[in-house]
Amino acid sequence: MSQTNTVSTENTAKAATRTRRSLLACGIVAGPFYVVVSLTQAWTRDGFDPTRHAWSLLANGSLGWIQMTNLMLTGLLVVAGAAGLRGAPAQGAPGTGTGTEAGRGSTWAPRLLSVYGLSMVAAGVFRADPALGFPPGTPDAGTSTSWHGMLHFVSGGVGFVCLVAACFVLAHRFAGAGLRGWAMFSRTTGVVFLTTFMALAASGGRVWANLTFTAAILLAWAWLSMTSMHFNGRAPREVTA
Repeated sequence: MSQTNTVSTENTAKAATRTRRSLLACGIVAGPFYVVVSLTQAWTRDGFDPTRHAWSLLANGSLGWIQMTNLMLTGLLVVAGAAGLRGAPAQGAPGTGTGTEAGRGSTWAPRLLSVYGLSMVAAGVFRADPALGFPPGTPDAGTSTSWHGMLHFVSGGVGFVCLVAACFVLAHRFAGAGLRGWAMFSRTTGVVFLTTFMALAASGGRVWANLTFTAAILLAWAWLSMTSMHFNGRAPREVTA
């Protein structure tokens, strides 16, 4: 009877591990999926200028449904990845053990990333207002703010704050596991994303601010994918700081 219980427990644990890895795989592919779909549109949509226009503006026009769907699907992938992150052990540095299954890093990071994912879903439902001459025919000075444009802005703001917070929470978790490179990677991503977002908001859509924020978006998605890979056991135990 004891042996049967042991086998049953092992099978349950294996099933839980498979489920967690499947969920983490969603976190791995979320960024590449969003970036590829967005960049494909950025370079093919008439009138869209990647140096001036934020990717969220792609939700406008006759093909706007593509970016709206992109935002919603990516958000759901992030939520799934966050669910897989809950309880997943970090690959601790030699001699430290993992020691990271419990604590705020294993509880708050998934919560914060879940909110970020849901904010993307909301941003897809409530599209951004046309601006800066896109789509073609829109005044360069933009248009008045609509209710859905305001909700898009609020959703994005809440999501970005949660993403930055998740970076710092996971940095703390990595540091506790003796993973200095991962901790530095997480902190740097949080600082760069927050700084460039604030610069974009204060610049009024200047080219340099838009390009630096786009670079920060790419960095953030790379961080999320690599972090999901780490907890999935598919990334190096440590990264170079």
